[in-house]
Amino acid sequence: MTSMDLSEALSVFVLQLRADGRSPHTIANYRRHVSALDAWLVTHGRERALDEITPQVLAEFLVSDDVRASGRGGLRSTSTVNAVRTSLRVVFGWLHDAGHTRINPARLIRRAICSPPPPKGLSEDQLDQLRSVLANATGVAAARDRAMVALMLGSGLRIGSTVDLDAGDVDLANGVLTARCVKRDRVQRVYFGAEARAELQRLIAGLPGPGPLFRAPNGERLTVRQACRRITAWLDRAGIHDASPHSLRHTFATRLLARTGDLFLVQRALGHRSIASTVVYLQIDERRLKDSIGA
Repeated sequence: MTSMDLSEALSVFVLQLRADGRSPHTIANYRRHVSALDAWLVTHGRERALDEITPQVLAEFLVSDDVRASGRGGLRSTSTVNAVRTSLRVVFGWLHDAGHTRINPARLIRRAICSPPPPKGLSEDQLDQLRSVLANATGVAAARDRAMVALMLGSGLRIGSTVDLDAGDVDLANGVLTARCVKRDRVQRVYFGAEARAELQRLIAGLPGPGPLFRAPNGERLTVRQACRRITAWLDRAGIHDASPHSLRHTFATRLLARTGDLFLVQRALGHRSIASTVVYLQIDERRLKDSIGA
């Protein structure tokens, strides 16, 4: 039997997934992860025939930057790396069971157990750089983005909850808003600071009427993808290439903890149900302490 190559094998596997009624999202994930392996094989001059893909080859791929690097100067999370590992186990397991390979090279792959790095916020210098480029920008889109960034920095809101806000959700007089938590389908009262209040006041005054707080040029609600692209572009313009929109939430949390020393207050502000989700910010304070005393 002539061994098919990885690209052909992926097509056969995807056909089976469709026959099984798997969701387009699930199929896209398998396709993305296996295609990354296929591209790595080509880039490194490796054989793409299934029977040439050994456990050693998969191990080299899994520790490569193609899997571990985020593309923005950091590392992908453990959960993201484990998603790739799971995809390879499932795909090669099925190919072996279906008789397309003599061995299952992914049989020994295990989940990564390394602890994720502590969340990284922006430094004071980076904050100054970001605020400077935003302050010097003109136009309706820039004013919207200034308010969006100020709100995320001043409240710790996730980007999904931020773009989901309506103008009527904001109580400027009391510096509080009602946010829908997109991760857990619940409502949360969120407080924000003076900088965010000033930017939101200017933004709301310029809106043509009730509806989404953050709007695209066509008047529709800004999508998460659009908001991520806009904030990432501002970070890049400020010379900050090792951060993402979620770094604004981390920045809020680390600054609040530094000011108050109250982990439970940070938990409440971030909307964490478990204090275990908030404890990671203590790692950052520990690191700052070590750096401060020159240890």
